[in-house]
Amino acid sequence: MPRSSTTSTPPADKHDFPAIEGDHWIEALDDGTPVLIRPLRPEDRRREEAFIRRLSAASRRNRFLGEIREASPGLLDQLMKVDYKHAMAFVALAHDNGELREVGISRYAGDKDGTRCECAVTVADDWRHRGLAVLLMRHLIEMARHEGFKSMYSRDLAENKDMRELASFLGFRRTRDPDDACLVIHSLQL
Repeated sequence: MPRSSTTSTPPADKHDFPAIEGDHWIEALDDGTPVLIRPLRPEDRRREEAFIRRLSAASRRNRFLGEIREASPGLLDQLMKVDYKHAMAFVALAHDNGELREVGISRYAGDKDGTRCECAVTVADDWRHRGLAVLLMRHLIEMARHEGFKSMYSRDLAENKDMRELASFLGFRRTRDPDDACLVIHSLQL
């Protein structure tokens, strides 16, 4: 991992997060709320499924570029398949009634040539506009650079105002998708 968990992680009991082995960060959102950010793990499958199910129809449409009600087992298999190099995902967790709940996720998957990676970020509807997407994307961008990718891109619905604003804030360039007038491509040189 590109950053050490020991430099940015306060004692776990300060925010009531359990002790976790491996790289992770406890970071404050814009409103001061702490979230735990760490690489996605196989045991997060049920959290990922519940996260997708809780998203609004509009958020699911923006994330998957189409209508889905819930993730099929095949889609979950694909989403959980990370090797921490060519395919990476960072999950954001927060306390909800005594349990850690997934409130956001960022991910990339490398193209076959190994120089570019496609990315995505999704934040729970009730956690939006608090800086979580920026935190998740910064971890993802740092990891992609660390792994030697030269550029990162996302394909998004042209109407997705939140992604347009996030991409602009992070320095992504926006162009129309030449294959689909309903989509745009956000790209960032790493």
